[in-house]
Formats: sequence, structure tokens, C-alpha cells
Amino acid sequence: MATELIVILVVVVLVGLALYRTVRIIGQATAAIVERLGRYHRTLGPGLNLVVPFIDRIRDEIDLREQVVSFPPQPVITSDNLVVSIDTVIYFQVTNPKAATYEIANFIVAVEQLTVTTLRNVVGGMDLESTLTSREEINTELRGVLDEATGKWGIRVNRVELKAIDPPSSIQDSMEKQMRADRDKRAAVLTAEGQRQAAILTAEGEKQAAVLRARGEAEAAVLRAQADAEAQAMRAKGQADAIGMVFKAIHEGNPTQRLLAYQYLQTLPEIAKGDANKVWIVPSEMGKVLEGLGGLFSPPKDPT
Repeated sequence: MATELIVILVVVVLVGLALYRTVRIIGQATAAIVERLGRYHRTLGPGLNLVVPFIDRIRDEIDLREQVVSFPPQPVITSDNLVVSIDTVIYFQVTNPKAATYEIANFIVAVEQLTVTTLRNVVGGMDLESTLTSREEINTELRGVLDEATGKWGIRVNRVELKAIDPPSSIQDSMEKQMRADRDKRAAVLTAEGQRQAAILTAEGEKQAAVLRARGEAEAAVLRAQADAEAQAMRAKGQADAIGMVFKAIHEGNPTQRLLAYQYLQTLPEIAKGDANKVWIVPSEMGKVLEGLGGLFSPPKDPT
């Protein structure tokens, strides 16, 4: 009885072990390589899979998702013999699990070494300035070379990124000084350009102000001349009107010869007041005037 129980237990254990070795559950985005008697047999996909126990064995389970690998900084010599340190990041994906298992021993190490070699070849043909300003070109060339080389390994390189390009510290100091000098130069040029523009605008403003001032003075002079002419015309008209009125009053008053002579003598001092009156013109009628004045002051004759 005890022997039968032992046999039953052994059978159950063997059956359980056989079932365990027969049923394989593979996760999503994962592939399993099955070998039968030491040789490749097939590739298991995600889900429930059955294999022959003790004959088939699963060698590796390979992740089919896109993987990101960051490699440590690598020293690279440029064409102008300067050593720069470059950090790279590789984005790749396994597309053929069989090739990734049997065509290369360790595809991660292989991709890293291939990246370093290709990077040195690419950057070695560039100078430092081109290396610092041509990241996209370097990424594209690296991706093309890596994708072509890793295709037979069942790997597709999706992207290659350069995280950092670090030149030597002495070169960094020189670059910083050059950049600072360029910034100072651009600032000086902008300042000079601003001052020139300000001087031009100031000169233009002064020119326009002078033109407007001259135009205003000319218009003011014209207005003053017009006002003076109008005032003179009005004075002349007033004098003419006054003379006309006096002449009219004199004729209406029918003055005598003696009165006219007396008014003429009263006017002579006014004529003599001017500084320009150096020469007096005595009219021919002066004698008659004096006779009239003499008659004015002589006693009247007796009519008898």
C-alpha cells in the first residue's frame, strides 16, 4: 500500500512537471526562442504556447519594445586635432528575435561599440566648429550607418541623439571669450547705429524747425508789411481827408490874403524843426506875403 502511494506521488509529480514544461505563457511584446535538442526550432509569440517537455527548451525571452541605451562619454578627435567628449543615446528595437539571438552574442555591446567607431569616423572628418554646429547631420549619418550594420542582427535603429559635445576646458574658455567679444562688438555696433540714427533724427528735426521758423518769420514779415502798408494807406487817406476838409473849410470860410499870410508864417517854424531841412526855399510870393503882413499891422487909413 505504501509502495503504491509512493508510485502515485511520483507519477503526479512527473505529470505536473511535464505540464509545467509543456505550457508556456509569453508576455505581450515579448518573443521566446525554442530549441529542440540543442537546435533552433521556433519562436513563441505572446500568449499560451505548448512545447514538448524535456525535448524543447526556451533559450531566451527577448523584449520587442523600443529600447533606449545611453552610452558613457566617448573621447573623439576632430580633424583639427582637438579631443571632444561626446555622449550618445541610441533608440533601437529588435525586429527579428532569431537573428538577435544567433547572429550576435550581445547586441547591446555590439551597438555600443559600433556607435563609438562610427562616431569617431564621422567626427574625425570635421573640425571643432562643424562638430558643434552639425548635430543633426551627425545624427543622420550615424543612424544610417548603424541601421545598415545592425540589420543583419535583427535590430532596427530608430534614432541616434547626441546628448552633449564637450570640448576641452581651454577651448571652452577661448570660445566663451570669443562669444563675449562678439557680444560686445554687436553691442558697440548697435550703440553706434543708435547714436547715428539719433543724430540724423535730431538734424532732421532741427532742419524742419529752422524751415518752419524761417517760413513763420517770412509770413510774419509779410503780414507786418501788409499791416504797415494798410496803416500808411489809412494815414494817407486820413491826411487827405483832413486836407480836403481843411481846404473845404478854408474855401467855405473865404479867407483873406492877410489870414493866409499869417498861417504861412506860423507854419515856417514847424518846417524848420526837421534835421534834414538844411535849405529853405523862399517862394516868390514872399514879398506879397510880407506886404500883406505889413498892411495887417499898419494903422488903418482915414477915409477922409
